[in-house]
Amino acid sequence: MIGLLPTSLEVDGEQYEINTDFRIVLLIFEAYADKELSDYEKLVVCLNCLYKEIPQDTEEAMKKAVWFLDGGNVPKSRKAPIKILDWDYDESIIFPALNKVAGFETRSKDYLHWWTFLGYFSEVGDGLFSQVMNIRGKRAKGKKLEKWERDFYNEHKELVDIKEKLTPEEQAELDAEEDFINNLV
Repeated sequence: MIGLLPTSLEVDGEQYEINTDFRIVLLIFEAYADKELSDYEKLVVCLNCLYKEIPQDTEEAMKKAVWFLDGGNVPKSRKAPIKILDWDYDESIIFPALNKVAGFETRSKDYLHWWTFLGYFSEVGDGLFSQVMNIRGKRAKGKKLEKWERDFYNEHKELVDIKEKLTPEEQAELDAEEDFINNLV
């Protein structure tokens, strides 16, 4: 039926209830961004978080999970996407933009379906979030920034440049280098 939000996924002809709140999906995305987790561990996190009861056919269950996480039958680009968004890093600019569209504080709701969340997200208009995404997109594609965009970028590099999370080993190495340099001074 058109307009219904899915609350289950069909795997091998059987319906399996799923956890559809946006927070669950963001936890899954966080796991997929975690350098410490293997691909298998990421798959396990996805299945355990999304499905209330994990289907036997985990390969089919993952295909259906990806369909749900992608928002259903939304036309996809054939090109590999350029990473210009980091759900965790950009949290402080994502939610104000979503709240403006939704007309309420989305995080204060006890429940908000992932697809409703995606709908709000797709309707975000002009504002800080869209400026940051546009500048990241242009920079990722090697396009020239307008003067106002260059000025914005120079004033807000910490907001525009996504800082990759370091593994504990990488962080320890960086800390050791900083300690070494500080001890020289």
